[in-house]
Amino acid sequence: MISPAAVTGSLNSNVPTAGPARPKNIIIMVGDGMGPAYTTAYRYYKDNPETEEVEQTVFDRLLVGMSSTYPASVSGYVTDSAASATALATGFKSYNGAISVDIEKRPLPTLMEKAKALGLATGVTVTSQVNHATPAAFLAHNESRSNYIDIAQAYLNTDADVILGGGQQYFSESLLAQFTAKGYQHLNEFSQLEAVTRPKVLGLFADVQLPWAINDKQGHKLSKMTQKAIELLSQNQQGFVLLVEGSLIDWAGHSNDIATAMAEMDEFAAAIEVVEQYVRESKDTLVVITADHNTGGLSVGANDKYEWHPDVLHKVKASPDEIATRAIASEQWQPLVAELMGFKPSETELTALDEARMQGNEPLTVALRQLIDVRSNTGWTSGGHTAVDVQVFSSGPGARLFGGHQDNTDIANKVLSLLPESATQQ
Repeated sequence: MISPAAVTGSLNSNVPTAGPARPKNIIIMVGDGMGPAYTTAYRYYKDNPETEEVEQTVFDRLLVGMSSTYPASVSGYVTDSAASATALATGFKSYNGAISVDIEKRPLPTLMEKAKALGLATGVTVTSQVNHATPAAFLAHNESRSNYIDIAQAYLNTDADVILGGGQQYFSESLLAQFTAKGYQHLNEFSQLEAVTRPKVLGLFADVQLPWAINDKQGHKLSKMTQKAIELLSQNQQGFVLLVEGSLIDWAGHSNDIATAMAEMDEFAAAIEVVEQYVRESKDTLVVITADHNTGGLSVGANDKYEWHPDVLHKVKASPDEIATRAIASEQWQPLVAELMGFKPSETELTALDEARMQGNEPLTVALRQLIDVRSNTGWTSGGHTAVDVQVFSSGPGARLFGGHQDNTDIANKVLSLLPESATQQ
């Protein structure tokens, strides 16, 4: 076990030293796919061009260290979300696709299981389906992340107090009846969440993923779910462990969609600020924020040009896939595209878009993303993951443990060491 008192060394001066050495509550936040280029891009995306200074973001305020993300050697150096979430939830490396099982496919005890055994409340709040790889690794065990139905079924036995996100299609009427029989309040409309005053709650607010933040006019669903999760879980006098995931940063990265990715970063940052405020006020809560891996090989500047233009992204009024859908449905598609993109494409660009439009939604979506890349001078190296180290951010009691370089399994083991004493004897 790692003793918080034994850890010294350099650390962001913003990490508070007051309060208990061991937190009562622990909040883990994962920006899925959020490699260092994403937080850099977000800083410039949020910069006020009217001032000389480039303002700090919440990521700059809370940065304390870095983490390696590689999976078990059988899967090489580039992890997927399942193996990385398994490492963060259990402290053990496993193969890509593993949901908290080892390379022999045997279950590994998770942070949530240990917390629940100690009488703590537990919850997950995500923007993907609730049974996607990251939340699944904290709550369940399965040999494959793709077994969505089995994972949803397994959630019935987790006794988790709060489960919020998307994924309606994976929860049958029969399964939902079993949840309600166990005392869960089942919600399928986001508007129902505000009225909930007690755990347990299973909120499934979309068929699969929640809406892209850039398209969501009501906005900040993740921060609202996070606020409600804290409100419900904090009713447990023993404390709680909460996982919050900005899931769709990764999905936008896989699509090489910079405008949508920055809107998802803004959504995640807003949720972090909700937690940051709670940590500041409660003084007994630790937050640890990281990414499970890097997605897309995002480059802030490209094509041998020393420039990046985030102002282009602010003018984009919808996700490229939404713009493509509307453009295909409209005969007057050219002015519609100019309005939603925030700029008028050149004649050459319009010709290329017209050819893509003739081929259907996906080719036009790709062409629109690439046009935004050209105008903003954004680069990408992959439609998949890369092996670069990711950042670690922290605040609250025990935050000093997470300074400097560490592995993702170290993050888990440090968090586990901060559970009540008897946790290590489970």
